[in-house]
Amino acid sequence: MQTRSLAASVALAAETERENSVIARGLKRQDPDVLDHLIELYQHRLLRYLLFLTGKREVAEDLFQETWMRVLLRGAQYNGKARFDTWLFTIARNLVIDLSRKRTMASLDEMHEAGDDERPFQIAIDEPSPLEQFQTRENSAEVAEVLLTLEPNYREVLVLRFHEELSLEEIAGVTKAPLSTVKSRLYRGLAALKPEMQRLRSSRPQAETLR
Repeated sequence: MQTRSLAASVALAAETERENSVIARGLKRQDPDVLDHLIELYQHRLLRYLLFLTGKREVAEDLFQETWMRVLLRGAQYNGKARFDTWLFTIARNLVIDLSRKRTMASLDEMHEAGDDERPFQIAIDEPSPLEQFQTRENSAEVAEVLLTLEPNYREVLVLRFHEELSLEEIAGVTKAPLSTVKSRLYRGLAALKPEMQRLRSSRPQAETLR
């Protein structure tokens, strides 16, 4: 069984590598069909990521368009060695930071985080996370509401880990943060999520009683 699983993982990795190479060659040629295909594949994930980062649909939509323009203009920089979505999210994140600086707002990296703990932290993988448990019971709109109450750095890591299913190493690449910091933000984000989940649950019966 383990041999089959390993073989499947190797085959999947090889297929992903081939797809990344095709994307890299297409972007270098500025092939419009490749770009259209990428937009079709990633448009919903990218817009969702930008909505969680900015909290404003109009801003997210503007940055969504700008991100794809950057992909078109800088496609030659993508070499296919990393997953395309991590490269895409990195571009989008940099645009958010640039916009924040232009508006004299603190960048994501400069926002107060109540002191990131650099101690290594391992997330248990043999049981669902609090976010995954919550998602099994609540609809996506309620999940989004809770996530938007968290500090941006925590919210971003949670979205990349549980919505976009990036590995901790890939998140570190997107955010340009040390792996230990990513682990700390994930831990603290999950810890901050719990009371907000409880608050939402406790407020629901009261709302239903008033109807």
